[in-house]
Amino acid sequence: MGKPFYITTTLPYVNADPHIGFALEIVQADVIARYRALLGDEVFFNTGTDEHGIKIFRKAEDEGKDTQAYVDEYAAKFKSLKEKLNLFPELHFIRTTDPAHKAAAQEFWLRCLEAGDIYKKNYQVKYCVGCELEKTDSELQNGRCPIHPNLDIELINEENYFFRFSKYQTPLLDLYARRPDLVVPDFRFNEIRAFAAAGLEDFSVSRLKSKMPWGVPVPGDEEQVMYVWFDALINYVSTLGWPENKENFEKFWGIIPSPKALQVAGKDNLRQQSAMWQAMLISANLPSTRQIVIHGFITSGGQKMSKSLGNVIDPYGIVDEYGTDALRLFLARHIHPFEDSDFTMEKFKESYNADLANGLGNLAARILTLAEANLAGPIKRPEPSGFPAEYAAALEKYDYNAACDYVWKLIGDLDKELTDKKPFAVVKTDPEAGKAMIAEMLLRLYTIARLLQPIIPATSDAIKQAILTNKKPANLFPRKE
Repeated sequence: MGKPFYITTTLPYVNADPHIGFALEIVQADVIARYRALLGDEVFFNTGTDEHGIKIFRKAEDEGKDTQAYVDEYAAKFKSLKEKLNLFPELHFIRTTDPAHKAAAQEFWLRCLEAGDIYKKNYQVKYCVGCELEKTDSELQNGRCPIHPNLDIELINEENYFFRFSKYQTPLLDLYARRPDLVVPDFRFNEIRAFAAAGLEDFSVSRLKSKMPWGVPVPGDEEQVMYVWFDALINYVSTLGWPENKENFEKFWGIIPSPKALQVAGKDNLRQQSAMWQAMLISANLPSTRQIVIHGFITSGGQKMSKSLGNVIDPYGIVDEYGTDALRLFLARHIHPFEDSDFTMEKFKESYNADLANGLGNLAARILTLAEANLAGPIKRPEPSGFPAEYAAALEKYDYNAACDYVWKLIGDLDKELTDKKPFAVVKTDPEAGKAMIAEMLLRLYTIARLLQPIIPATSDAIKQAILTNKKPANLFPRKE
């Protein structure tokens, strides 16, 4: 077994069905998890569901459901993504309502309390229920949150516990200086450095149980429950069995001098992942995250997705019609790794036909048809080898677009050679030369399939199996009109 490798997505709220934005995040993480496993690493891939907070409590009330029954229903939908998106077989799925997670959150609280970083005070603050975050006037546009302009800003006036975030300005800036690759891409790292340099304000880490009863109980105070962000972030370590399983925790999360964890998150999570969470880790005397990769949003037709606009993209519907790998490839090849990107069904269908039906699928069918008709049996399984430097460098930089483009360049080159050299004609006039050409093209197709393993694993397996049995598979990607 190779070296331990830990990767986690954020945990989506269970207040709505899985959407294309989270599908992007978990597919990106899955590509890296599968790639590292192919390198021989021992991969721990974590995802799950964030099930506390006022937003979820109110949604359950609106639907007339018991809150636990409500989150159970939605957690099952998110857990089904493992099969629907063909995710890493050993994927770990954590729920923040799990008893072990609640116990870990309470232990984490006590450690921050012992460090002198949790205190109680009366306060008044503007609050966005959509973000589950406090908002300053400078963060609002026309008195509303720019991310959730359809929701009224609420005014909270109560006594809660606070985390002494202001204490961690210098430690965070020191961490950022020490680890110049902590946040990827650079422009997101610049944003969080500027945020920390401007000064940090302590943030609330609890709510009155009488107003928001759905949360992890605060140790030693029956009137308060933990603020959703404080609780949810701790899943990254509770999933490893922290604090009881120290060996597993240190194996995958690391130790303070040598952190190991990789987090994948959207740009709306930048502050929580790379500032709030890192300060909480320092307070609890735990290792920081090794690296945080921040992706952009998916828009549709140049606009934010909205049910009222009718431009919401349903990942389940796409998979049902086009197959899992068609969606995985579009997210990996045609959605920018870090910037906002547009997704319309017109673009998706166009890429499906070009990349898969007329591209990879057609090439595989032509070569495998020739092999089945002209070779006496399967070629010998190629020996495992490393990955090409350009391809590996792209995935090491989380540039999924470039990794896919590298493979599709190989597909294009092989397709052109098949057309130009015409082994289907050569094999009739010079059988030995023709068969040698076909066998060599099969080897190259096998290499292509191997490079596709992290990106479209089911298709990769189908092509490799067809080559090793010398049987043309059924049409991999029927053209869509």
